[in-house]
Amino acid sequence: MGSVDSSPETAGTRSADDAGLIDPELRAFLEAQPTIDITITNLALVREASMLPLAPPPAVPVAISRRLVPGPGGAPDIPVLIYRPEGAGGALGCIFHIHGGGYVAGTAAAMEPVNLSLADALGCAVVSVDYRLAPETPFPGPLHDCHAALRWLAAHVADLGIDPAAIGVLGESAGGGLAAALALLDRDCGERLLAFQHLVYPMLDDRTCVRESAHPFAGRHVWTARSNHFGWASYLGRKPGSAEIDYLAAPGRCEDLAGLPPAYISTGALDLFVDEDMDYARRLSRAGVPVELALYPGAVHGFDLLPGTAIGERARRDRVAALGRALASARRGAAR
Repeated sequence: MGSVDSSPETAGTRSADDAGLIDPELRAFLEAQPTIDITITNLALVREASMLPLAPPPAVPVAISRRLVPGPGGAPDIPVLIYRPEGAGGALGCIFHIHGGGYVAGTAAAMEPVNLSLADALGCAVVSVDYRLAPETPFPGPLHDCHAALRWLAAHVADLGIDPAAIGVLGESAGGGLAAALALLDRDCGERLLAFQHLVYPMLDDRTCVRESAHPFAGRHVWTARSNHFGWASYLGRKPGSAEIDYLAAPGRCEDLAGLPPAYISTGALDLFVDEDMDYARRLSRAGVPVELALYPGAVHGFDLLPGTAIGERARRDRVAALGRALASARRGAAR
């Protein structure tokens, strides 16, 4: 296990009042559920809470199976959850899903309600990977787990009934960071297994922890600067912002984004990651990568996972629509 420095740098200070900027429905939730900073002291409790499903599973006709796939280079087997609409025939498009949790928490099972809904709404398969967590397994272990699971998926498309030309990656938060890194690794290896990348408030750049010009209103709720510092230090095994961090660990550091699959990036205007996410979208576009950016005013980290809010419902509708377009485009491209 690498050393973990859990103390944030100057980017953690906030003086401006953001109360008037938060969506009123989200503000009511935040007042009822105070934000806590994640540290090594409370990590076990955070992990226990993160194992719980986000909501009751929807009653949809989607079959669920669990597989153990070979880990990378002799590492432990990797659990994956597979969702497939019942009665669906032929080769389906597939979403390869990577859960969030700041690189230190979260499970595939906790996202089951979301993945069941996606499989049902889009008529596609969803394969969700349970990668190893930091700090016990720092970079590159979690990314290599995801890569090994993606390679397994690509090698078994015939058995799973999946269209190999219509596999895209979806991740939220740290899962979005891993999804972006997986797209880079897939490009660098020349495998081209991914047709698109869908990044939901992705955790892309460790340098956010140490930038003095921090966003004055972002990152005060849900995922804070202190939690961010702990998550990055756990994943990197060293202080965030250090020199010579591999861009596969922090995709925001990658200077060459050419040749990546089309991207959809969504984030909240008050999310700690808003600046790094918008910058990544801008640089993808400048590299010739088709990219769509959705920015939600008044939204904090994880806002789309909260039930009963209009802005969360809008983000979920936008996600389904964007994923549907990406899957359809991949299948049209393969048919040409």
